[in-house]
Amino acid sequence: MTLTAAADAAFALVDEAIDAGRIPGAVLGLVTREGDRAIRFGGHAALVPDRAPMAENSLFDLASLTKVILTTTEVLRLVQEGRVDLSDPLALHLPDLRQYQPDHPVRQITIRQALSHRSGLPAVEPLYTWGSDPETLKALVLQKDWVLGADLYSDVNYVLLGILVERLRGKPLRDLLPPGDFAVSPGPSSRAVATERCTWRGRVMRGEVHDENAFALGGIAGHAGLFGSAAAVLDFAEAFLAGKVLRPATVAEAGRSQGGPRGLGWEVRYDGWSGGSLCSPDTIGHTGFTGTALWIDLDRGHAWTLLTNRVHPSRHVETGIRTLRRSVSNAMAAAWPF
Repeated sequence: MTLTAAADAAFALVDEAIDAGRIPGAVLGLVTREGDRAIRFGGHAALVPDRAPMAENSLFDLASLTKVILTTTEVLRLVQEGRVDLSDPLALHLPDLRQYQPDHPVRQITIRQALSHRSGLPAVEPLYTWGSDPETLKALVLQKDWVLGADLYSDVNYVLLGILVERLRGKPLRDLLPPGDFAVSPGPSSRAVATERCTWRGRVMRGEVHDENAFALGGIAGHAGLFGSAAAVLDFAEAFLAGKVLRPATVAEAGRSQGGPRGLGWEVRYDGWSGGSLCSPDTIGHTGFTGTALWIDLDRGHAWTLLTNRVHPSRHVETGIRTLRRSVSNAMAAAWPF
Protein backbone atom coordinates (compact mmCIF):
# COMPACT_ATOMS: atom_id res chain seq x y z
CA MET A 1 0.00 0.00 0.00
CA THR A 2 1.25 3.50 -0.79
CA LEU A 3 1.51 6.26 1.81
CA THR A 4 -1.38 8.14 0.19
CA ALA A 5 -3.54 5.02 0.17
CA ALA A 6 -2.74 4.45 3.86
CA ALA A 7 -3.80 8.02 4.67
CA ASP A 8 -7.02 7.59 2.64
CA ALA A 9 -7.90 4.35 4.43
CA ALA A 10 -7.30 5.84 7.87
CA PHE A 11 -9.13 9.09 7.13
CA ALA A 12 -12.20 7.14 5.99
CA LEU A 13 -12.65 6.26 9.67
CA VAL A 14 -12.34 9.93 10.61
CA ASP A 15 -14.88 10.89 7.94
CA GLU A 16 -17.33 8.45 9.50
CA ALA A 17 -16.95 10.16 12.88
CA ILE A 18 -17.45 13.59 11.31
CA ASP A 19 -20.50 12.48 9.32
CA ALA A 20 -22.02 10.96 12.47
CA GLY A 21 -21.57 14.28 14.29
CA ARG A 22 -19.25 12.84 16.92
CA ILE A 23 -16.50 15.38 16.17
CA PRO A 24 -16.79 18.68 14.25
CA GLY A 25 -13.67 18.20 12.12
CA ALA A 26 -10.17 16.83 11.90
CA VAL A 27 -6.83 16.84 10.14
CA LEU A 28 -4.85 13.60 9.82
CA GLY A 29 -1.20 13.54 8.84
CA LEU A 30 1.40 10.86 8.19
CA VAL A 31 5.14 11.33 7.69
CA THR A 32 8.14 9.06 7.18
CA ARG A 33 11.71 9.51 8.33
CA GLU A 34 12.63 10.32 4.71
CA GLY A 35 10.15 13.18 4.61
CA ASP A 36 7.35 11.65 2.56
CA ARG A 37 4.00 12.78 3.92
CA ALA A 38 0.27 12.87 3.36
CA ILE A 39 -2.38 15.07 4.98
CA ARG A 40 -6.15 14.67 4.89
CA PHE A 41 -8.76 17.00 6.39
CA GLY A 42 -12.51 17.46 6.64
CA GLY A 43 -15.42 18.79 8.65
CA HIS A 44 -15.58 22.12 10.44
CA ALA A 45 -13.10 24.26 12.33
CA ALA A 46 -16.06 25.89 14.11
CA LEU A 47 -19.78 25.24 14.44
CA VAL A 48 -20.74 28.13 16.73
CA PRO A 49 -21.24 31.01 16.78
CA ASP A 50 -20.63 30.67 13.05
CA ARG A 51 -19.68 27.72 10.91
CA ALA A 52 -16.20 27.64 9.41
CA PRO A 53 -14.72 24.85 7.29
CA MET A 54 -11.64 22.93 8.34
CA ALA A 55 -8.54 23.57 6.23
CA GLU A 56 -5.31 21.67 5.78
CA ASN A 57 -3.40 24.48 7.52
CA SER A 58 -5.87 25.05 10.38
CA LEU A 59 -4.22 25.94 13.68
CA PHE A 60 -5.15 23.65 16.56
CA ASP A 61 -4.88 24.20 20.28
CA LEU A 62 -2.50 21.27 20.82
CA ALA A 63 -3.21 21.11 24.58
CA SER A 64 -1.00 18.49 26.26
CA LEU A 65 1.08 17.92 23.14
CA THR A 66 2.77 21.03 24.56
CA LYS A 67 4.20 18.71 27.23
CA VAL A 68 6.17 16.62 24.75
CA ILE A 69 6.75 18.87 21.74
CA LEU A 70 7.95 21.81 23.82
CA THR A 71 8.58 21.16 27.51
CA THR A 72 9.95 17.61 27.49
CA THR A 73 12.14 18.46 24.51
CA GLU A 74 13.61 21.52 26.22
CA VAL A 75 14.23 19.69 29.50
CA LEU A 76 15.97 16.80 27.73
CA ARG A 77 18.09 19.25 25.74
CA LEU A 78 19.20 20.75 29.05
CA VAL A 79 20.19 17.25 30.14
CA GLN A 80 22.15 16.72 26.91
CA GLU A 81 23.96 20.01 27.45
CA GLY A 82 24.97 18.99 30.97
CA ARG A 83 22.96 21.82 32.51
CA VAL A 84 20.79 19.44 34.56
CA ASP A 85 20.63 15.74 35.35
CA LEU A 86 17.49 13.64 35.46
CA SER A 87 18.25 12.74 39.08
CA ASP A 88 18.47 16.39 40.16
CA PRO A 89 15.77 17.54 42.59
CA LEU A 90 13.71 20.37 41.11
CA ALA A 91 14.78 22.50 44.06
CA LEU A 92 18.40 22.36 42.93
CA HIS A 93 17.41 24.58 39.99
CA LEU A 94 14.35 26.18 41.60
CA PRO A 95 15.75 27.03 45.04
CA ASP A 96 12.65 29.07 45.88
CA LEU A 97 10.45 25.96 45.59
CA ARG A 98 8.72 25.89 49.01
CA GLN A 99 11.71 27.90 50.21
CA TYR A 100 10.39 28.59 53.71
CA GLN A 101 10.17 24.89 54.47
CA PRO A 102 13.46 23.34 53.29
CA ASP A 103 12.49 19.84 54.42
CA HIS A 104 9.21 19.81 52.45
CA PRO A 105 8.93 16.63 50.31
CA VAL A 106 8.11 18.65 47.17
CA ARG A 107 11.73 19.86 47.21
CA GLN A 108 12.92 16.27 46.74
CA ILE A 109 10.95 15.61 43.55
CA THR A 110 13.43 14.88 40.78
CA ILE A 111 13.32 16.00 37.17
CA ARG A 112 12.90 12.36 36.14
CA GLN A 113 9.91 11.94 38.45
CA ALA A 114 8.25 15.12 37.18
CA LEU A 115 8.79 14.17 33.53
CA SER A 116 7.36 10.68 34.04
CA HIS A 117 4.46 11.72 36.32
CA ARG A 118 5.82 9.84 39.33
CA SER A 119 6.06 12.80 41.70
CA GLY A 120 2.87 12.34 43.72
CA LEU A 121 1.69 15.82 42.80
CA PRO A 122 -2.06 16.19 42.12
CA ALA A 123 -3.41 15.81 38.61
CA VAL A 124 -4.62 19.39 38.37
CA GLU A 125 -5.22 22.47 40.52
CA PRO A 126 -7.51 25.40 39.61
CA LEU A 127 -4.66 27.90 39.48
CA TYR A 128 -6.78 30.32 37.46
CA THR A 129 -8.99 30.89 40.50
CA TRP A 130 -6.02 32.17 42.52
CA GLY A 131 -5.56 35.41 40.59
CA SER A 132 -4.81 36.92 37.20
CA ASP A 133 -1.14 37.94 37.26
CA PRO A 134 1.01 35.23 35.60
CA GLU A 135 4.19 35.91 37.58
CA THR A 136 2.34 35.95 40.89
CA LEU A 137 0.64 32.68 39.96
CA LYS A 138 4.02 31.09 39.22
CA ALA A 139 5.28 32.27 42.59
CA LEU A 140 2.23 30.76 44.26
CA VAL A 141 2.85 27.45 42.46
CA LEU A 142 6.39 27.44 43.85
CA GLN A 143 5.28 28.30 47.40
CA LYS A 144 2.16 26.16 47.72
CA ASP A 145 2.10 23.50 50.42
CA TRP A 146 1.61 20.68 47.95
CA VAL A 147 0.31 17.44 49.48
CA LEU A 148 1.91 14.48 47.73
CA GLY A 149 -0.10 11.32 47.17
CA ALA A 150 -0.33 8.52 44.64
CA ASP A 151 1.48 8.93 41.33
CA LEU A 152 -0.89 10.53 38.82
CA TYR A 153 -0.71 12.04 35.37
CA SER A 154 -0.24 15.63 36.51
CA ASP A 155 -0.36 19.02 34.84
CA VAL A 156 1.32 20.42 37.95
CA ASN A 157 4.49 18.47 37.13
CA TYR A 158 4.72 20.30 33.84
CA VAL A 159 3.85 23.72 35.19
CA LEU A 160 6.92 23.32 37.42
CA LEU A 161 9.04 21.98 34.55
CA GLY A 162 7.97 24.95 32.41
CA ILE A 163 9.14 27.33 35.11
CA LEU A 164 12.44 25.41 35.30
CA VAL A 165 12.96 25.73 31.53
CA GLU A 166 12.23 29.46 31.59
CA ARG A 167 14.69 29.98 34.44
CA LEU A 168 17.53 28.03 32.86
CA ARG A 169 16.98 29.35 29.33
CA GLY A 170 16.43 32.91 30.50
CA LYS A 171 13.47 33.18 28.14
CA PRO A 172 9.70 32.74 28.36
CA LEU A 173 8.29 29.57 26.84
CA ARG A 174 6.65 31.57 24.03
CA ASP A 175 10.17 32.42 22.81
CA LEU A 176 11.23 28.75 22.72
CA LEU A 177 8.74 27.35 20.21
CA PRO A 178 9.94 24.71 17.74
CA PRO A 179 10.55 25.87 14.18
CA GLY A 180 7.61 25.82 11.82
CA ASP A 181 3.94 26.70 11.97
CA PHE A 182 3.60 26.87 15.76
CA ALA A 183 2.14 29.76 17.73
CA VAL A 184 0.91 30.98 21.10
CA SER A 185 -2.48 32.74 21.31
CA PRO A 186 -2.82 33.25 17.53
CA GLY A 187 -6.17 35.01 17.96
CA PRO A 188 -9.52 34.30 16.30
CA SER A 189 -8.14 34.17 12.79
CA SER A 190 -9.71 32.14 10.01
CA ARG A 191 -7.00 29.50 10.61
CA ALA A 192 -7.75 28.97 14.30
CA VAL A 193 -9.89 26.00 15.26
CA ALA A 194 -12.58 26.61 17.87
CA THR A 195 -12.64 24.67 21.13
CA GLU A 196 -15.05 25.05 24.03
CA ARG A 197 -17.66 27.60 24.97
CA CYS A 198 -16.01 28.55 28.26
CA THR A 199 -18.34 29.49 31.11
CA TRP A 200 -15.51 31.21 33.03
CA ARG A 201 -14.48 33.44 30.12
CA GLY A 202 -17.95 33.76 28.66
CA ARG A 203 -17.11 32.96 25.04
CA VAL A 204 -16.19 30.25 22.56
CA MET A 205 -12.43 29.86 22.65
CA ARG A 206 -10.86 30.31 19.23
CA GLY A 207 -7.22 31.24 18.94
CA GLU A 208 -6.99 31.46 22.74
CA VAL A 209 -5.80 28.54 24.83
CA HIS A 210 -8.60 26.28 26.04
CA ASP A 211 -6.83 25.28 29.26
CA GLU A 212 -7.81 27.73 31.99
CA ASN A 213 -4.53 27.46 33.90
CA ALA A 214 -2.39 28.06 30.81
CA PHE A 215 -4.59 31.06 29.99
CA ALA A 216 -4.08 32.52 33.48
CA LEU A 217 -0.34 31.85 33.29
CA GLY A 218 -0.02 34.13 30.26
CA GLY A 219 -1.30 31.97 27.41
CA ILE A 220 1.24 29.16 27.67
CA ALA A 221 2.74 27.06 30.44
CA GLY A 222 4.68 23.83 30.59
CA HIS A 223 1.55 21.73 30.23
CA ALA A 224 -0.50 23.53 27.55
CA GLY A 225 -0.67 26.56 25.30
CA LEU A 226 1.08 25.52 22.09
CA PHE A 227 -0.88 25.94 18.85
CA GLY A 228 0.14 24.31 15.61
CA SER A 229 -0.97 23.01 12.24
CA ALA A 230 -0.76 19.37 11.20
CA ALA A 231 2.20 20.29 8.99
CA ALA A 232 4.00 21.76 12.02
CA VAL A 233 3.40 18.62 14.09
CA LEU A 234 4.66 16.47 11.20
CA ASP A 235 7.73 18.71 10.83
CA PHE A 236 8.53 18.07 14.49
CA ALA A 237 7.95 14.32 14.12
CA GLU A 238 10.08 14.09 10.98
CA ALA A 239 12.92 15.94 12.69
CA PHE A 240 12.52 13.69 15.74
CA LEU A 241 12.79 10.56 13.58
CA ALA A 242 15.84 11.97 11.81
CA GLY A 243 17.65 12.60 15.11
CA LYS A 244 17.51 16.38 14.73
CA VAL A 245 15.45 17.08 17.87
CA LEU A 246 17.25 14.91 20.42
CA ARG A 247 20.31 12.69 20.29
CA PRO A 248 19.86 8.90 19.96
CA ALA A 249 20.78 8.13 23.58
CA THR A 250 18.25 10.70 24.79
CA VAL A 251 15.52 9.34 22.53
CA ALA A 252 16.20 5.84 23.80
CA GLU A 253 15.82 6.98 27.42
CA ALA A 254 12.71 9.01 26.64
CA GLY A 255 11.09 5.93 25.08
CA ARG A 256 11.98 3.58 27.94
CA SER A 257 9.30 2.91 30.53
CA GLN A 258 9.99 4.78 33.74
CA GLY A 259 7.45 2.59 35.50
CA GLY A 260 4.08 1.80 33.99
CA PRO A 261 2.98 3.28 30.67
CA ARG A 262 5.20 6.36 30.64
CA GLY A 263 8.68 7.18 29.51
CA LEU A 264 10.13 10.65 29.91
CA GLY A 265 7.15 12.77 28.95
CA TRP A 266 6.00 10.36 26.27
CA GLU A 267 3.65 7.43 26.66
CA VAL A 268 5.09 4.06 25.67
CA ARG A 269 2.99 1.30 24.15
CA TYR A 270 0.70 -0.64 26.49
CA ASP A 271 -2.52 -2.63 26.13
CA GLY A 272 -5.38 -0.35 25.23
CA TRP A 273 -3.32 2.77 24.58
CA SER A 274 -4.31 5.40 22.07
CA GLY A 275 -1.70 4.29 19.52
CA GLY A 276 -3.49 1.00 18.86
CA SER A 277 -2.27 -2.59 18.93
CA LEU A 278 -0.38 -2.86 15.65
CA CYS A 279 2.41 -0.29 15.98
CA SER A 280 5.86 -1.54 16.86
CA PRO A 281 6.80 -1.93 20.55
CA ASP A 282 9.24 0.93 19.95
CA THR A 283 6.49 3.53 19.57
CA ILE A 284 5.91 6.64 21.69
CA GLY A 285 2.97 8.98 21.70
CA HIS A 286 0.86 11.52 23.53
CA THR A 287 -2.65 12.94 23.43
CA GLY A 288 -4.16 16.34 24.17
CA PHE A 289 -7.45 17.08 25.94
CA THR A 290 -8.83 19.20 23.10
CA GLY A 291 -8.71 16.16 20.81
CA THR A 292 -5.14 16.13 19.53
CA ALA A 293 -2.59 13.31 19.36
CA LEU A 294 0.83 12.38 17.97
CA TRP A 295 2.49 8.99 17.71
CA ILE A 296 6.05 8.22 16.55
CA ASP A 297 7.08 4.68 15.57
CA LEU A 298 10.82 4.79 16.13
CA ASP A 299 11.37 1.30 14.74
CA ARG A 300 9.48 1.60 11.46
CA GLY A 301 10.41 5.23 10.97
CA HIS A 302 7.07 6.92 10.56
CA ALA A 303 4.74 9.11 12.61
CA TRP A 304 1.12 10.13 12.46
CA THR A 305 -0.98 12.87 14.00
CA LEU A 306 -4.74 13.14 14.41
CA LEU A 307 -5.89 16.65 15.29
CA THR A 308 -9.55 17.17 16.17
CA ASN A 309 -11.61 19.80 17.98
CA ARG A 310 -13.63 17.22 19.89
CA VAL A 311 -14.36 19.64 22.81
CA HIS A 312 -16.21 22.05 20.50
CA PRO A 313 -18.59 23.39 21.61
CA SER A 314 -18.48 21.41 24.89
CA ARG A 315 -16.21 18.91 26.64
CA HIS A 316 -19.25 17.29 28.26
CA VAL A 317 -20.09 15.05 25.30
CA GLU A 318 -18.91 11.51 24.60
CA THR A 319 -17.28 11.71 21.17
CA GLY A 320 -15.70 8.26 20.98
CA ILE A 321 -12.27 9.86 20.57
CA ARG A 322 -10.43 7.02 22.33
CA THR A 323 -11.86 4.41 19.97
CA LEU A 324 -11.27 6.64 16.95
CA ARG A 325 -7.60 7.15 17.87
CA ARG A 326 -6.99 3.42 18.21
CA SER A 327 -8.83 2.64 14.99
CA VAL A 328 -6.91 5.24 12.99
CA SER A 329 -3.61 4.10 14.51
CA ASN A 330 -4.29 0.46 13.68
CA ALA A 331 -5.24 1.37 10.11
CA MET A 332 -1.97 3.26 9.74
CA ALA A 333 0.13 0.47 11.23
CA ALA A 334 -1.59 -2.24 9.20
CA ALA A 335 -0.65 -0.37 6.02
CA TRP A 336 3.10 -0.52 6.77
CA PRO A 337 5.27 -0.69 4.69
CA PHE A 338 3.93 2.18 2.65
